[in-house]
Amino acid sequence: MDGKELKLWRKKWGVTQVNLARRLGTYQVTIARWETGARKIPFLLPLALEALENRLRKERNYGSINGVPGVQEAE
Repeated sequence: MDGKELKLWRKKWGVTQVNLARRLGTYQVTIARWETGARKIPFLLPLALEALENRLRKERNYGSINGVPGVQEAE
C-alpha cells in the first residue's frame, strides 16, 4: 500500500485523517506523512484497515450509541 492508496481508502470510507489517526492510536500528522510519502507506511497497516472496514460496516448498519461505535440500544 502506498500513500495514494491510503488516501483513496480514507475517501471511500469517509474517514478524515484525524479520525483515522484516532482509530489507529496515532497522530494526524503521521497519516498525512504516510499519504505524502514522507514516512513509510507500516507493513501491517493494510491488515489494520481491513479490521477497521469491518467495524465501519457495523457502524453503518447499527449506528453508534452514546459515542460508542457499533453499540445498539436494547429494544
